[in-house]
Formats: sequence, structure tokens, C-alpha cells
Amino acid sequence: MKADGIGHGAQYSAACVEQAEETVKELRAALATAGIKLPTLGIDPASLAREAPCPLVELGRCSVETAARLTAVLG
Repeated sequence: MKADGIGHGAQYSAACVEQAEETVKELRAALATAGIKLPTLGIDPASLAREAPCPLVELGRCSVETAARLTAVLG
């Protein structure tokens, strides 16, 4: 453990959370470029509750129209 009280596990967890936040930001921007908005896109709060968080990205719910647009962009 480092002198500042932050161990390697905590540093790794913090890096994972930062990476997840950046990924969500980039995904939101890419979707917006395609004219798609996923209102509940974000980091799953339950995945942050673990002792060593490894966040999951919550894509959330969307309308059928949004799902069809997303399918068209990915297809």
C-alpha cells in the first residue's frame, strides 16, 4: 500500500471508473452524431457498489423507434 493510503487495487478501481465514464461520454457523442439518444445511458450504479468497482455501462431503455434507428446504424 502506498503512503497516501491508496493501494494498487483502489488505483485500478479508480482507473476503471474513469475509463467507464470516458467510454460513456464517447458513446453518447457517437450516438448523437447518428441522431440517436439513449436517455438512460450511463454507468450502472449497482456495479459501483462492489468493494473493488468494475463498472458496467447501462444502455437502458429506449423507444421502438430509437431501437430501429440503432439497428439501422449498426446494420
